[in-house]
Amino acid sequence: MNPSLKATVVSLLAGLALSGTALPERFFAQGTATVTSASWVESAFPFFSSIVDARKAGPGFPANNLTPRGIVVRVGPETWAAFDVDLLRISAIWRGKGVTPVALAPGSYNHPDRKTPGGQSPLPEPDGAVWLANGIYPGWQIGDDVSLVDSREPAPSREEVGRGPLPEALGRFSAIRQVSNGVVLEYRVGGAMVREQMEEVHTNDAWTFAREFQVAPSMQPLALVLGLTTSDVSIAVQGGGVSLARVPLAPLDSGWTWVAHLPPHQQPVGFIATFTHGGEAALNASHISLDPAPRRWTQEVITRVARSASKEAYVVDDVALPLDNPWQRSVRPADIQFLKDGTGAVVTLDGDVWIVRGLHDSSGTARWRRFASGLHEPLTLAVRDDQIYVFDRNGIWRLRDTNGDGEADVHELFSNAFAQTADLREFPSMIRLAPGGEFVIAKGGQEAATFGKHNGSVLRISADGRTATVLGYGFRQPNIGVNIRTGLVTASDQQGNYIPSTPLHVVGDAQFYGFLSDKKPREVYPAPIAEPLTWIPHAANASAMSQIWLFGARMGPLNDALVYIGFNNPELFRVLLNDRTAKLQAAVVSITKAFDFPPLHGSVDPADGQLYITGFQILGWGTTATRLAGLGRVRYTGVPSTVPSRIIPMDKGVLLRFDLPLERSTAVNPDNYSLATWHYTRTYQYGSPQFKADGTTGIDLLIPASAYLSNDGHAVFVGVPGMSPVMQMRIGWSLATAGRMKFQDTAYFTPYELPKFSPRVEGFGDITVDLSPRVRTGTADAPVSAEEGRRLYKAYGCIACHAVDDSSLTKLGPTWKGLYGTDRTIAGGVVRVNADEAYIRQSILEPAAKVVEGYERGEVSMPSYAGVLSDSQIESLILFIKSLR
Repeated sequence: MNPSLKATVVSLLAGLALSGTALPERFFAQGTATVTSASWVESAFPFFSSIVDARKAGPGFPANNLTPRGIVVRVGPETWAAFDVDLLRISAIWRGKGVTPVALAPGSYNHPDRKTPGGQSPLPEPDGAVWLANGIYPGWQIGDDVSLVDSREPAPSREEVGRGPLPEALGRFSAIRQVSNGVVLEYRVGGAMVREQMEEVHTNDAWTFAREFQVAPSMQPLALVLGLTTSDVSIAVQGGGVSLARVPLAPLDSGWTWVAHLPPHQQPVGFIATFTHGGEAALNASHISLDPAPRRWTQEVITRVARSASKEAYVVDDVALPLDNPWQRSVRPADIQFLKDGTGAVVTLDGDVWIVRGLHDSSGTARWRRFASGLHEPLTLAVRDDQIYVFDRNGIWRLRDTNGDGEADVHELFSNAFAQTADLREFPSMIRLAPGGEFVIAKGGQEAATFGKHNGSVLRISADGRTATVLGYGFRQPNIGVNIRTGLVTASDQQGNYIPSTPLHVVGDAQFYGFLSDKKPREVYPAPIAEPLTWIPHAANASAMSQIWLFGARMGPLNDALVYIGFNNPELFRVLLNDRTAKLQAAVVSITKAFDFPPLHGSVDPADGQLYITGFQILGWGTTATRLAGLGRVRYTGVPSTVPSRIIPMDKGVLLRFDLPLERSTAVNPDNYSLATWHYTRTYQYGSPQFKADGTTGIDLLIPASAYLSNDGHAVFVGVPGMSPVMQMRIGWSLATAGRMKFQDTAYFTPYELPKFSPRVEGFGDITVDLSPRVRTGTADAPVSAEEGRRLYKAYGCIACHAVDDSSLTKLGPTWKGLYGTDRTIAGGVVRVNADEAYIRQSILEPAAKVVEGYERGEVSMPSYAGVLSDSQIESLILFIKSLR
């Protein structure tokens, strides 16, 4: 590809666009994301997973027929059957093209500029003519009598159908088994194992769809609700002593549904149910084969590992993704976890799992093989006892390679003990292994239609997968970390409505964490709100992702540390826990910003002890990244690290400890430190301004009075008059090491309690901290200029949402190019205003005052920068916007 054309294409893809502009059919470039003309539904794979909304299947079919957790089996070239893993029912059979591509993964697969949809309208529908359907009731039932109602425990919204699985005594889905002639579904009904396989047969002018069953011994009679069909389809059953009957539907529906009755039996039995169009059914005895499917993906894809040339202590090496693959498969990686030998497992949004080997080899090559597919928009996976577990919208799957050919031939449903609605933003955000073999999962919390059981929750899944316990609820979009040694669970959340800034929490005791749906009464909280370990300001990190404990790492000073990932401005932070007080506190400080893709999740490779992080642009979430997807290795170079190891706010100031000895003259100069404090307010609105202690917008500057170097040269105590608990504190420093290497950085923390500073205990000897007030010289703001405005545009994350060039793809907010002086139509289509200096200033300080038409329903609302930006900084931004002609 021509280098300038490549740069143009990458620029078009970067930053998330919403315009729907068509992109080139396909391109491959090392390290960039793929735009592919191949179909999201692969013709060579026998199933995929999807929500299936068949409520508009047509006259005569049940009007209430929605499947939040659906396995869509390809029965023929154009024949599909949706199996509901919660209710063990066939929800619909149709002939056509699969499902309509409106969900996150299929909708953005060929169009990465499309925004993440939300709510439950529209949802994926059968893309073709439905000829069989069922209502929302169990497909298999115990006893002779059949009930056509949903008997599961209701969700908080009684109309919500995503209620989770049936009680296990009634039935439970077990596995999808890939076999030589398709797939076999395995599940239990009243304790009896059932295996089911579907096929279609064409005989002359007749077309027959068959469901073949093998049923283990059962001392109870069983009933199978086959469903309603169009009038031109005939139904028959044969074998196993099965009889066929019709049962009337509920009063709100018309017609009858067909039911097959299976009598008690002491030996395994087989039977077949056929649905024939255009002639008499050709019946055959049931003969399900369990021969494993032959290997599908025989080719290996080789990519390069490019080592960073940076001289920093922590650098990010680029691992090129397997984009140029024989299946023209897009690769949007969400998580990477490792087997004991250093083999990586990478899961993608599009339902694939890749195995990657050689990441730690000196050859600089990575060898990729496809391992599994068909999963339901997974964003995360875990490894337990060298087995791969993937958390998707259907539940937690254990992927098994039973014949040793290097590919998963059995998708075993390890757990669906928790509920899942059809809301397209109830993301399966994270899964992590916990002590004792349990798992902890985090689920997206934005509810736009109904209230589900577990939206926005962090749950513990028992080691056998049978039970789920809520650890915390009231999250907007949580991502977690689990300490495998102690079991401590942490969670980040996304700034937004009710979430005033980015929090980092400890999760437990079934606490409430503050987020409410906009469908609920404003600011009526169901319980006291748990306060976070620390708040993190929007400008530092607006979208926090997962946390990772670096156990077993070989990363120098970061060994065994806790780190967390920032998405909006791609960055890796160190979390410094502070257990000096009754309430656990924490500070965060940057490790590296050297990501050019939006990072999501990762883990330590046990073979080389380095941290691998992968991610992609989740459509609808702003990012300053220049690439849509990537895999990076955070590598420790051995260069001395200036990242602090302790930050502790105390009654007389702030203690900073470093791994390197410091140069004395810079360390003891109080002008080399800057501190500020502010508060947030939690409301239904998006984010929060910053407030001074007196309640006015802005921040309170704290002027250091003194600074002291510890006897060992590794710690500094900054004396600060007026220390007190506050929601947000920032400390910045500009220092030098004893070797005269200059460095500077900033940390953020929330001092709930301030322990007493004891100079001798902390290694400073017998000093008396001088807290005499002093006046800082100089000014906090740079001179007002358009260039300073450009710097602020990048530093404060405006770049993630507002374009400033001629890109044909718009971002989350209106473009700034050509904005100044133009007329803007405000949401509602009536009021028009001129984008003069007053309008721009108001938009910065009061973003909700005049929302431009077309952006009123955005996933990310702009937070107020009142109190965040000074008047001179706002003037610089206005000058920058005015310069963008």
